[in-house]
Parts: sequence; structure tokens; C-alpha cells
Amino acid sequence: MSLRDFGFYVRGRINRSLAWMLNARPSDVPTPLETVLRSDGSPLALAGLVVARPDEERQAAVATYLTARGADFSRHRFATFEGSGENFSVDLGTGDRVLLLIAHHDAVPGSPGANDNAAAVGILLHLMERLAARLPPARRVRLLFTAAEERGYLGARAYVRDVPLAGVVGVLSLELCGIGDTLAVWDATGDSPFLRRVAGALEGLGLRPDDTYHLVGRIPVFGSDHRAFAAAGIPAYGFTIVPSREAEALRRFVLSPTRSVFRTLVRRPPPFDTYHTGRDALATLEPAALTHVGRALEAIALEA
Repeated sequence: MSLRDFGFYVRGRINRSLAWMLNARPSDVPTPLETVLRSDGSPLALAGLVVARPDEERQAAVATYLTARGADFSRHRFATFEGSGENFSVDLGTGDRVLLLIAHHDAVPGSPGANDNAAAVGILLHLMERLAARLPPARRVRLLFTAAEERGYLGARAYVRDVPLAGVVGVLSLELCGIGDTLAVWDATGDSPFLRRVAGALEGLGLRPDDTYHLVGRIPVFGSDHRAFAAAGIPAYGFTIVPSREAEALRRFVLSPTRSVFRTLVRRPPPFDTYHTGRDALATLEPAALTHVGRALEAIALEA
């Protein structure tokens, strides 16, 4: 066991213990799987696949959906002293250059986990068929649904350790993709050809830098699965949507780690007001936000 892994283990235990202590009874009930399978396939409807379920049921629900849709998907099971779980991946296209899009399917205890992170799961499942029909032959996009992100990116770290990453040119992990109107690519330190292609795709949609989309540097408090890939030397960033009206409050919240701890006890700006709480319910998600994220990811997939 490395010191780095021990640090992730401690972080994950603290994260989950705090969730158990702070969360009241979740405010949501699960949507029946049959209802989701018969739905219109919108990102919001597909987010209902995992909302308000325990982690094992969330994981099983993703596998059930992929099987029901006839998707050719790979399973990656892992088990360490930190915990266990199963990642699922779907490859779209056959090119040698791989764009990896990630959505973790787990949630913290006591939270329905709608914005963190069912919205992202719903978006990627919605994109699965759209991208399969639109990707040119030389492109490949891998949709990766990870387990145990809330345990210090455990599923992503296990994937990086166990699965060959040759050909992966860039990674985006989706977090908090269900509330807001302004896109943010975060942990975007330095420069890379992949980051430039991401920015180019967003600007191709008419989005404006530092206005309707933002490139944000290293976030000191919060993280996600992309960091496991960044540690392996792959250009990897977080991808989020936030309310523009809260831009300044959010900037102070995420970039001031010490003060953020105290603000957590007083007021957190949206979308962090429901983050890791029992109020992170399906009804709080904004359909327009999920659609906007999906449209941006589709453009990035066709560009990058």
C-alpha cells in the first residue's frame, strides 16, 4: 500500500462518514427500472436510472440498462483494501485515438445523488446512441461509468492500473452536470492539444471564453475521476455546468479551501447547496442544463 493510496483511503472514509452524519433521510424515491427502460431516452429520464438507489443497486441498474439496449460493453471488476466495485465501458467507433468520457455511478451515503452524479450518467447514456450514429470511422469515444468515485476515485484508479490506456488522447470526467447554464472545464492547468480542441469545439457552438464557458485551474478542495488519468500523464479535466448568476460566489467557494469548510456550515452557492446532501433530488435537475452539457460533449467528441 502506497502513501498516496492510504491518503485516498482516509479521504474516502472521511467523505462517507460526514455524509452519514450530516444527511437527513433522502428526499427521493427510486424510479422503477421498467419506467426508465420505457422512457423517451432523454438525459433527465435516464438520470432516474440511478437516483435514490444504494450504490450496489446503482451499479446493477447501469449494467441492466446497457444489457437491455444491446450495448457491447466491457466490465472491469476491482477489489482492494479500500473497497470494491465494477466499472463499465462502451466503445463507440473504431479509431486509434480515444476520447474518454467518464460518469461515476455511485453517490455518498444518505444522498439521492441526482446532480452528483446521476445527471452525468443520464447524459452519457443518452449520447451513446447519438454518437454511435454520428462518429466518423476514424474516431473512437469510450464512455466509462465508474464505481467508487466517492472513495477517492477508487474505480478510476483501479481502471488506470488494470486497463491499457494506449491511444487515449484526452479525458473528461462529468460532475455536477444537471444545474446551471455556464460550462466549466476545470483542473485545466497548463496547455495541451486536447484542451485546445475542447475549447475549439465549445467556441464552434458559439460559446465565449470567460463568459458562457470557462477554463478553470486546479481546484484545491474538490476532485473527480479525471485526476487518476492525469496522474498517468494523460490530459484529463473535470467538466461541469454551473449557474452564471452564482459565478463569483462559486469562484470564492471552490478556490478558497479553508474558508470553504466554514461556508459549508453556513451557505453554499448553487449547485453546491444540494451537493452531498439528502436534497440532491431528481426534481432539482434542470432539463436544459443536461441538454446543454450533452450538446457540448457531442461537439467535443466530433472535434477532439
